[in-house]
Amino acid sequence: MPTFEEITRHRDPDPAENPWVNGPPPPETVSIVAYRPEWPRRYQAVAEEIRAALGSAVVDIEHVGSTSVEGLAAKDVIDIDLTVADPRDEERYVPPLTWIGYLLTVREPSWHEHRCLRLAEPRVNLHVFGPDCAEAIRHRMFRDWLRAHPEDRAQYENAKRAAVPGGGSVMDYNARKEETVRAIYDRLFRAAGML
Repeated sequence: MPTFEEITRHRDPDPAENPWVNGPPPPETVSIVAYRPEWPRRYQAVAEEIRAALGSAVVDIEHVGSTSVEGLAAKDVIDIDLTVADPRDEERYVPPLTWIGYLLTVREPSWHEHRCLRLAEPRVNLHVFGPDCAEAIRHRMFRDWLRAHPEDRAQYENAKRAAVPGGGSVMDYNARKEETVRAIYDRLFRAAGML
């Protein structure tokens, strides 16, 4: 299990590392839509397909990101954290996921051995981490905090909407809202007695 220090430390991938498996994606317009009640059902359907494809390779699977928070506006993309025994053992999970339509797009050994696979329809970003990964714990904590704290949920939604103008990649959009995200993390970590 990670220490409080490992969970609360904001970590970035190695800037010298090229994360793109097949080159960077083309720029896409970021669009924020009102919360959609079908998002949890969409997650459930996709999670069942992933479990069926991977069987015992699935250690855990969680709906994370903005679509997992009722009432929060978001990009119409389901974010899922998939825990496997070893993200480096791509042969164990990438081929079965490829069979059901996923494409491995990101490999970040320097950042928790993170892998990301993308499903085009419905849009899914499948984030792969190993057991007891600090980042996956952070994702669940952030989701649960936003579910329980409407003031921070509103602040985060405002930051998301403010980050859309400016264009560029989704990573550029994420960078523009990072200050707000980290401030919310710091509040939730203090409330949990971790800072």
